[in-house]
Amino acid sequence: MEWQQIIGFYQVARLGSFTKAAAVTLRTQSALSQQIKALEEELDCQLLERIGKRTLRLTLVGERLFIFSQAILERYDDFTEELDKLKGLKKGRLRIAAPFTTLYHLFPQTLRDYTQEFPHVQLVILDRSQQNVIELVKNGDIDFGLALESEVPRDLSTLRWKEVETVVMTPAGHPLGKTGRVTLKQIARYPLILPPASPRYRCRRTLLEERFQKLGIDYHIVMESSNVELSSLYVEMGLGISFATVVKNLPVLEKRKLEFIPLGQVFKPDHIAIVTRKGKILDSYKRAFIDKLLGQPVLANN
Repeated sequence: MEWQQIIGFYQVARLGSFTKAAAVTLRTQSALSQQIKALEEELDCQLLERIGKRTLRLTLVGERLFIFSQAILERYDDFTEELDKLKGLKKGRLRIAAPFTTLYHLFPQTLRDYTQEFPHVQLVILDRSQQNVIELVKNGDIDFGLALESEVPRDLSTLRWKEVETVVMTPAGHPLGKTGRVTLKQIARYPLILPPASPRYRCRRTLLEERFQKLGIDYHIVMESSNVELSSLYVEMGLGISFATVVKNLPVLEKRKLEFIPLGQVFKPDHIAIVTRKGKILDSYKRAFIDKLLGQPVLANN
């Protein structure tokens, strides 16, 4: 029984899905399937049963192996962290997830500073959507994530990082930039570039479409884009206008041929927050990353 087989089986059993387990373990579904098959051959028994096309169920032996694997993985993490402390090393593993734009614009300098001070920390940084970040924190698959505070459920802890505002993004010189206080009715006169109509992008439905429908406003979606960087490219080209949640006074935005019109009269201000599980105690080298993000020490876990 190999270590990676134990990890692979544990994640498949915990998540009930090869697809989800592959995303967490950074392996292909085929590789995970081969690991499970090898385990079943070694133990000479079936560990998982397929119910229909998408549902997996543990056999009795699979349930026992899941309990065993969960216990051994928890003990291993505790042992390695304790061993590093005894050695006096700033060493361990730090797992973080955040949306692409946050990682692209706001992370690089902090990451450079951190890796210089903690060269022996094994980093795992995941580019994920807001909802996926929250799911990973809930499941304990990452140490902490970054997401909009308004999206985070109350059963998780948040620590505010950067204030953001919702804006309408237009090409430079667009007529909306000259109207002063912009309304949703004025915005709907122009082609819109919006996130995909998917549960993963809840903001489209709750923040935009429901408001348009409530006001009886017709609108036209010219493009669906899951990434604000992609949206900004086509806005700059003049294809349409879009919405974005941006950090105030972010210098990189000033270099683009775009205008960002605040919508504070329509949407409340928000914050990018550091998200953790409640009661989670972070090791010193993990807290150090948060300290660098905030620019000051974190005195206690929230």
